[in-house]
Amino acid sequence: MADASPTEPTTSGQVVELRVHGVSRAGADQVLNRPHLQQVAGDRNGGFYRPRAGYPGATGPGGVTLEAYRWSDLPSGTAVRTLSLVFLLPFMLCNVALWMRPGNPGSKHVVLALCRVLALTLTMLYVLSIVGVALDLVAWRCMGTPSCMAGRSWLSWLGGRSPGLRLGVLSVVPVAAIGIVWWLGSRQGHPFDAFRTPVEQTSAHRLSGVGQWDAAPLVGRLRSVHVAASFATLDGSLLAARASQHSSPVMVALVVACGAVLLTCLALLTSVRVIDRLGRERRVDGFIRALRTVTCGLTILVIVHVMRSPAPWPQGGSLPGYGAIMAWLFVSQTVLVAILAAVVLWCRGGRQRKGTPRSGPLRALGAPVFVTIAAGFAVAFSAELVYRVSDLLDRDGDTADSLETSPPLAYKWAIFGFFLAVMSALLLAGVITVLTRRRRRRAAAAIVAADFPVAPPEAAQRLRQVEQAVARARFTERLEPLTLVYACLAALGLATSVLGLVQLYPGDVLQRFIGVPADLVDFLIGLGSYTIAAIIVGLVLGGIFAYRTAPFRRYVGVLWDLGTFWPRAAHPFAPPCYAERAVPELTKRITYLVDQGNGVLLAGHSHGSVLLAATVLQLPPRITDRVALLTYGSPLQRLYSRLFPAYVDEEALHEIGQRVGWRWVNLWRDTDPIGGWIFASHRPGDTETSTGPPASVDRRLKDPQGVVPPPSDSVPPPILAHLPCESQEEFASAVRDLAERLRAGRRRTG
Repeated sequence: MADASPTEPTTSGQVVELRVHGVSRAGADQVLNRPHLQQVAGDRNGGFYRPRAGYPGATGPGGVTLEAYRWSDLPSGTAVRTLSLVFLLPFMLCNVALWMRPGNPGSKHVVLALCRVLALTLTMLYVLSIVGVALDLVAWRCMGTPSCMAGRSWLSWLGGRSPGLRLGVLSVVPVAAIGIVWWLGSRQGHPFDAFRTPVEQTSAHRLSGVGQWDAAPLVGRLRSVHVAASFATLDGSLLAARASQHSSPVMVALVVACGAVLLTCLALLTSVRVIDRLGRERRVDGFIRALRTVTCGLTILVIVHVMRSPAPWPQGGSLPGYGAIMAWLFVSQTVLVAILAAVVLWCRGGRQRKGTPRSGPLRALGAPVFVTIAAGFAVAFSAELVYRVSDLLDRDGDTADSLETSPPLAYKWAIFGFFLAVMSALLLAGVITVLTRRRRRRAAAAIVAADFPVAPPEAAQRLRQVEQAVARARFTERLEPLTLVYACLAALGLATSVLGLVQLYPGDVLQRFIGVPADLVDFLIGLGSYTIAAIIVGLVLGGIFAYRTAPFRRYVGVLWDLGTFWPRAAHPFAPPCYAERAVPELTKRITYLVDQGNGVLLAGHSHGSVLLAATVLQLPPRITDRVALLTYGSPLQRLYSRLFPAYVDEEALHEIGQRVGWRWVNLWRDTDPIGGWIFASHRPGDTETSTGPPASVDRRLKDPQGVVPPPSDSVPPPILAHLPCESQEEFASAVRDLAERLRAGRRRTG
C-alpha cells in the first residue's frame, strides 16, 4: 500500500470517519457524496480518498474528517475477472463450503479433508468433460465415421489415421484446458507482502485469521496437487481406452504409476496438518512440485505410448472406459457428499462452541449443501458442453440417443436430475411464497401500523407498498429451507447417475417403474439441456452487467463478494480472495491514522461491515482504544452467523464490541432483505432479551421516512431497503455520538 500522499491534509488530534462501501457502491465520490476527491493511499484497485482541500464539505457530521476506502474493483474490477467468476462458479461455491463447517472444533480436519477431496473431483470432472469432447466425441467417434467428417476440413486432416494417433494428437486440447486453469490459478491479485501488516496475533477467534496469514503457500500446494491429478485423469482416460484391447508390461507400469499419482494426491489432501503449514516448507513444497513435474512427464509417456502402440483398437461405440469413469466419478461424489453430511449432522447435534448462532435450517449444514450445489452446477455445465458439441456434430438433427456421437448415459441422468431439481426448487419456491405470504404480510402490517399510526387515508396505497417491501425482505429467512431442499434433490439427481453404469436409459427406467412415457423423458432431457444453456447465458450476462452497471451489481454482487471474501483453502482454481488485500490494507491505514494522534470512526455498509469486523479483530488494544464502529445494512448476524457458524458467532460479535469499548452502533431497516440487527431488533412492541452494552448497539431506522409527500416535494419519500443511509439524520446522529465518545475517551486518557 502506498504511504500517505504529501498533499494529504493533516488531521492530527481529529476524528477520521473512514467509510467502507458495500457491494452496491462503485466510486469514492458516491461513498462520501462529495464531487472533488483526492487519493491519499492505495492504488486504482483499492484506495483511500478524501475531499480535496479548499472545497466546501471537507468535514462530516460532528466535524469529523471524511475518508473512504474503495475496494469494489478488487473482486470484480475488470470484465475478465468478473466473467471468470461465472465460469469458475462451481469451484468458488466448493471453496466457500469449506468455511461453512460447524463450530465444533473436533470436526475441523475431517470437514477440511472431505471438502478438499470433493474439490478435487470437480477438477477431475472438468478434465473429463474436455476429454469427452476432444477424445470421445471428436477423435474417437466423429473421426472414425466418414459421414461425420464429410465437409469438415478441420477434422478430415486426421481422417483415416489410427485411433491411437487421433487420440494422441487431440490430447493437446485437454492439456491446454489444464494449462488454462493452471494459469488462472497462478495469477495473484496483488503482491501479498505489500499489504500485509506485521502485527502480532491479537485475537484467538477464527475470523481474525482472514487476511492475516499468507495463503499463497497453501494455494500453491493445492494447485500443484490439482494439476497433478488433472494430468493423471487424462492419463487414466487414455490408458483405459488402450487397456480394453491391449495389455503389456509397459501398460501395467503406466497404469500403476497413474494410480499411484492419484492416491498420493488424495493422501496429501487428507493430510490437513501437512498441507496447511504456514509459510514456505522446503520439503513439503519440493515434494508436491516434484509430484506435479513427474505427472507431466508421465502424461507425455502415456500419449507417446498410445500413439505408437501397434495393437489393434476396438471399432465403433464410445471411447472405451470413458462412460464408466464418468459414472464412477459421480458415484464417488455422491458418497463423499453423504459422508460429509453425516459428519456435519453429527457435529451439529453434538456439543457446540460457546456463542453458537441462533439455530436455523442451514446452521452448520452449509458445507454439504453448498458442496452439493457446486457439484450439481459442475456436472450440469460439463454435461451441457458435451451435449452441445454432440448436437454440433449431429448433421441430421436426430435425437442424441440414435447418434454415434451420443454422450455417455451418466450425462443423460445428470441433466435429467439437474432439470428436475431446478424445476422442483422453483415449484417449492412458489409454494413457500404462497404459504408464507399471509404470515409475512401480517407481520409487515403490524410493523407499518406501528411506524405510521396516524397515516391519512390518501396514503393507503403507499402503505401497501411499504408492507410489500417489508414482506419481501422477510422472505430471506425462507431461502434456507429452499436451499436445503434443492441440495437434497441435486444430490439425488447426482446419485441416479450410477444407473449409467448398468446401461439403463432414463426413459426406459421411468416408463417401466413409474409409467412416464419414454418420449416425455427424452423431451425433458432436451429441455433440461437448454435450461442449463440458459442458466450459463444468464450468468454470463449477469457478470457483464455487474461489471458495467453499478445498480445491477447490488443484486449479483452479494454472491460474488461473499464467495471471494474467503481465502482459497479448498479449491485453488477458485477466484482469488480480495480480503487478503483489503483487511491488511485497512489494518495498516487505521494503525497509521491512530499513530498520528487521530481517533478513527469505522463506518461500514453491507459487506463493508464484514471487512471491518475482520479488521477490528486484528488491531492491537492500543489501536482499538481509539476506534469506534458504525455498521449499517450489515449481514453479519442475518447471513454470516447462519452460514459460517465457526467464524461469525456470538462470541466473535461480542469480542468486536469489547475491543472497541462498545463504541458500536448498528443501523438497520425492516425493508432490508440483506442487512439486519446484530444483538437486538428494537422493533416497536418487541420484548428485548439482550442486556448490558450489546443492547445499545442496534438502532432501527424507519423506512420510508414518511408515506405522504412532504410540503417541498410531489412524491413520498423513497423506500431505501438495502441502500446506504449516509444522507439520513439518524446516520449523522450516530456519527456525532460515536465521535463524541472517541473525544471523551481521549480527554480522559489525556
